[in-house]
Amino acid sequence: MFVRSLLVLALLLGAAQTAAAQDGKKSPESHAKAMAQDKKDDGVVPTQDWIKREDDKKKVATTLEILLLVTVLALAPAILVMVTSFTRIVIVLSFLRRALSTQELPPNQVIIGLSLVLTFLVMSPTAAAIKRDAIDPYMADKNPISQKDAMKKAEGHLRVFMFKQARPQDLTLFMEITKQPKKASGWTEDDVPTEVLIPAFVVGELRRAFIMGFALFLPFLVIDMVIASLLMSMGMFMLPPVLVSLPFKILLFVLVDGWALIVGSLLRRFA
Repeated sequence: MFVRSLLVLALLLGAAQTAAAQDGKKSPESHAKAMAQDKKDDGVVPTQDWIKREDDKKKVATTLEILLLVTVLALAPAILVMVTSFTRIVIVLSFLRRALSTQELPPNQVIIGLSLVLTFLVMSPTAAAIKRDAIDPYMADKNPISQKDAMKKAEGHLRVFMFKQARPQDLTLFMEITKQPKKASGWTEDDVPTEVLIPAFVVGELRRAFIMGFALFLPFLVIDMVIASLLMSMGMFMLPPVLVSLPFKILLFVLVDGWALIVGSLLRRFA
């Protein structure tokens, strides 16, 4: 391994020396042109000729736009969790799996996949409004709106969805923590910044998800207690109660059509 590293280093040094020698053979005229070009492009983010920035200094360089796009794509999962119904849905389904005591059934891929499908279903009206008022006008051939206006319209539709689910207590809490100026008549929706609305929305979603998880645990807890009492009365102390109660839990869940009840309850609460 060490010998291989030395060989690679020697090849790199040889290539560098060859490039330096070729650079030294250049004519003074070409060298002067290169220096002039470097001086001309000083202060501009270097890019390829076909993606260079326009002359308008107010516009962001294409390289920076690509960097911002890659950053947004990397943060897309976190954004999806924060501003949509995904948080409540995935937590409730995870509570259901624990209440049934089925270990890893359904698997994580199924839980997350179902949560994503339900999230798309819940967010479809908001997504349609964003496409109608922000994306289509921005991509229009005639009189398109600016990127800033499109982002503002898209943010407005997301704020409408989050305000429907956020609790006033949570909004007041985060407004007071961030020390937002308060009017005599109180805060309105326009006074709440998006960076305050998002954590208030997430806290409210967590609260509702845990309440639903508690309600899911109750019937299965009763089954566990009944089975444990029967086993103790029969003197079967060495038999785990979970092993006996698991089939009864699954039977009860199937008889009451549990998946339809839970999914329907989740979707109706976002209506």
